[in-house]
Amino acid sequence: MSGCDGHSHDHDHAEPDDTSTALGTSLRPSINFAAVTCLNETTPNSGRDVLKLYEERLTPQPSLISQDDPDEDPELLLVVPFSEAVTMKSISILSHHGNHSDAAANNTTIATAAPRTVRIYVDRSNLDFETVRDLEPTATITLVPPSHQWSDEHANGTTDYPLRPAGRFQNISEIALYFCDNYEMPEGHGASSNMDDYDEDRVSTEITYVGFKGKGTNMKRKAVKAVYETRGMKKDHKVPGSEYFGMEGV
Repeated sequence: MSGCDGHSHDHDHAEPDDTSTALGTSLRPSINFAAVTCLNETTPNSGRDVLKLYEERLTPQPSLISQDDPDEDPELLLVVPFSEAVTMKSISILSHHGNHSDAAANNTTIATAAPRTVRIYVDRSNLDFETVRDLEPTATITLVPPSHQWSDEHANGTTDYPLRPAGRFQNISEIALYFCDNYEMPEGHGASSNMDDYDEDRVSTEITYVGFKGKGTNMKRKAVKAVYETRGMKKDHKVPGSEYFGMEGV
């Protein structure tokens, strides 16, 4: 299976009172929240909950945390559909690395880590972990380490990652974000690559904010491409957490 190597590390910092439209305006009003899904999330609908308002971007809760299993990769697959076709220019992802977050289900705390790599897929339906591990992404981004995100110089702003090539993110109806590793894992591991040689317990991935910038098109949402058009789907494959896939958000 493919590894989890990052390809892009470009980013810009937006100031807290940023009004520049160079990277677009917020696409949050165009998100179809009822149809947002996430595989391997600890709390149902927490993937939807981190699509926060911009003014709430620095809040540590609610957060999206991968299921706590020391023997499994801390993967997350967040799928965000839009109510209209959009042109996306940038993405912002924040996390509070090293926090111990309350696990409400059993009233315990767990150690978490910020994601290292995100693989992005545009207008692909029926995605699961087995598929995205081998499917060529539209783009791959190596996220900046949390020590950079929360440095005194940038603590009140956001880190915006321009999406390139720009032509692949025009008039899109759905975006999927595959977080395949985190900063507590060896670089280049994740996506079930080389993990047999990694004896340490896996630490859950935690994300506190995801935002998109660009512009709406006022066009009706177009149909996404089913993965089975380009690659065969494995029958009867079930992924832990898939019972939440397709559930309507709260």
